[in-house]
Amino acid sequence: MPSPYLKLQPAWALPGARVYLTSTHLPSPIDGPPRVFVGDDEARVIAASSRGIRFVVPPGSSGGTLTVRIEGAPDDGAPLLVGRMLTTDIHQVDSPLFDDAGRLYVTHSGGRDTHVPVPLYRIGSDGVREPLAVEIPNPTSLARNPDGSIYVSSRFDAQVFKLTADDRAELFAGELGLATGLAFAPDGTLYVGDRSGSILRISPDKRVDTFASLPPSVAAFHLAYGPDGCLYVAAPTLSTRDVIYRITPDRLVDVACEGFGRPQGMAFDTAGLLYVVEALAGAAGLYRFDPRDASPVPEMVLSAPGLVGVAISPHGGLALASNDTIWTLDLPLTPLR
Repeated sequence: MPSPYLKLQPAWALPGARVYLTSTHLPSPIDGPPRVFVGDDEARVIAASSRGIRFVVPPGSSGGTLTVRIEGAPDDGAPLLVGRMLTTDIHQVDSPLFDDAGRLYVTHSGGRDTHVPVPLYRIGSDGVREPLAVEIPNPTSLARNPDGSIYVSSRFDAQVFKLTADDRAELFAGELGLATGLAFAPDGTLYVGDRSGSILRISPDKRVDTFASLPPSVAAFHLAYGPDGCLYVAAPTLSTRDVIYRITPDRLVDVACEGFGRPQGMAFDTAGLLYVVEALAGAAGLYRFDPRDASPVPEMVLSAPGLVGVAISPHGGLALASNDTIWTLDLPLTPLR
């Protein structure tokens, strides 16, 4: 039974991440830091006091729900949900994407003027990675149309492509600036983040207009369409204090949540909570907040170094992306349609 005296903050993590442990039964650190174990592996303790212990999840952790315990403490330990590595040798700029069948799409984006033979991969529930050799240069962001089809932005070519049922890429729209983040409204309207400072709106009949203007991003715009009918945007800058923007259907722009340093990929769950990747060193991980709150405060739910994106599976669970690796966590979460 989990100990009522030992607490972890946060309770989810990836291998190599930092977690803070508190307990009413902490051994005295006078004779050196106590030994902490995550499952069967000893963790590296980086700070210890009478109030708590900060440790690093062993990089070789197997993943799943692992018990954290302190050597010599009477507690039975506390559960830590650790992500499992799904695939590596990719290049993500934004979040991966689940399709309706629960298959995960990831990118191998590359740099400007770089052509890679396989720019997209599709990963099935069995973990098998299937190459998609489509002609999409520098694939950046992914979005699912309400009809289930997948769309991909190409940031340096100012284009958005649609994937066909036979895994070909059809040009959907062009001349979209530095096209990065994508999000669909329930009526099929597509929003495209031009990271130079514009949010573009493309109607189902392909008419393009400027929906809103925001400060430019040094990396990429990241978009999520909320259950309240508003568009949410992360636009990381060189500042250490960035926000999540909310744009209403009548184009009013306000701040949905403060307290971020370098927010990136986002995803909504069925409860209407917005999950946001934070990439600022020292605070990196996955956070969530409720946009319906008057003054929401982001809560860290997962510690992880260097993430860029997050996706929520239609069958439950999270996919988390660093620039080169995808991790999964088994959680009872499903996305909003």
